[in-house]
Amino acid sequence: MKIGLLSDTHGYLDTPLLRHLQDCDELWHAGDIGDAAVAHQLAAFKPLQAVYGNIDGPEIRHQYPEDLWLEREGLTIWMTHIGGYPPRYAARIKKILAQRQPHIFVCGHSHILRVMKDPQRNNMLCLNPGAAGKQGFHKIRTLLKFEVVQRRIQHMQVVELGKRAALPPEE
Repeated sequence: MKIGLLSDTHGYLDTPLLRHLQDCDELWHAGDIGDAAVAHQLAAFKPLQAVYGNIDGPEIRHQYPEDLWLEREGLTIWMTHIGGYPPRYAARIKKILAQRQPHIFVCGHSHILRVMKDPQRNNMLCLNPGAAGKQGFHKIRTLLKFEVVQRRIQHMQVVELGKRAALPPEE
């Protein structure tokens, strides 16, 4: 199963992004969708699994949960928007991880691309695809693509979508 993982679109979706996701079987959006039209367009393009983020309004919050637990190819995945990373998880995340631990933890929010394992939690894989939209402080728009096959993640790749926005001229 080929997965396209993105986050923090903040209401922005462009053709190059969709081109990169063409070969995916499923899309995962880790929150801050920004506009229900983006979610509708993604869901019409490929099957979509998503969570809402802190900037998402009532329409998106009504359609998508804060936390999403999935099973794919024998792996348990937990996706939420505000999560943190090892060992700096948000307080809410630490409480949940003390009770239930996925194989893969997915979050967004920081706009910082991260792929890392948590050695304190059986090498749980932590994924943050960075930001695919134009809002925020990130310089390069990113997403992740990978395959989930028989309890393994393979062929992980970072896709750079170009600069967030034109930088202001130097004075």
